[in-house]
Amino acid sequence: MSATGLDRSSLLVALGGGVVGDLAGFAAAVYYRGIPYIQIPTTIVSQVDSSVGGKTGVNAAGGKNLIGSFHQPRLVIADTDTLRSLPEREFNEGFAEAIKHAAIRDPSMLDALDDLPALIARNVAIKAAIVAEDEFETKGLRALLNFGHTIGHGIEAAAGYGKFLHGEAISLGLRAACRLSVEKSGLPEQEAARVCTALDTYRLPSKLDASIETEAIFSALKKDKKFAAGGIRFVLLHRLGDAFVSDAVTEADIRRAIEGLR
Repeated sequence: MSATGLDRSSLLVALGGGVVGDLAGFAAAVYYRGIPYIQIPTTIVSQVDSSVGGKTGVNAAGGKNLIGSFHQPRLVIADTDTLRSLPEREFNEGFAEAIKHAAIRDPSMLDALDDLPALIARNVAIKAAIVAEDEFETKGLRALLNFGHTIGHGIEAAAGYGKFLHGEAISLGLRAACRLSVEKSGLPEQEAARVCTALDTYRLPSKLDASIETEAIFSALKKDKKFAAGGIRFVLLHRLGDAFVSDAVTEADIRRAIEGLR
């Protein structure tokens, strides 16, 4: 950017998936202490989730997205025609985030996952509404978007970035979070099963490979941003559409949930 002569009056365009959007957004946030940028997401996961909300960042050896900032795009253009070129695996992984939004806010979406333009619009509305109320994640509301991500991010990091696509790791995290919600907050079994069935529809992972050790996952998980002052903030469901942040989930609970994925 510097070599090309961009200055504080320049505009950056992020054209690509979630990694491109997060990296370009972070570059825009810190270049000249912040220049405007536009998001043009081209994957399902970026259209339904990562392009909206202003979280930007890059991974570090210590954890996922540890280096970043809040920097809102001036515009997000989600052109669903770009999704036609996605390979099947990349297409399917994006539905993990849509299923997450359904679980925390709008369970009726679980029955409407095949209408892609309408689905993306509903997901953006959910994400935007939550971000508008808690942009900098200081009130606890935005933390609800982390449902399934605590264990999911731990698996993603422990496996080594690249083994799982983001949505594949989050699929495992969602399954574990649903199981913990049944055990800790009374989520009905049939509602947990609805989430898992939706994940199965898109052939998202249901079992954790034995080569990814529980302690490695837990070590990565403890470095996650969702740990506050050493404590665990874990998002659970009372019912589908009724998510909350719990401090009642213990390390033993999380280890048991990870083992339950094997």
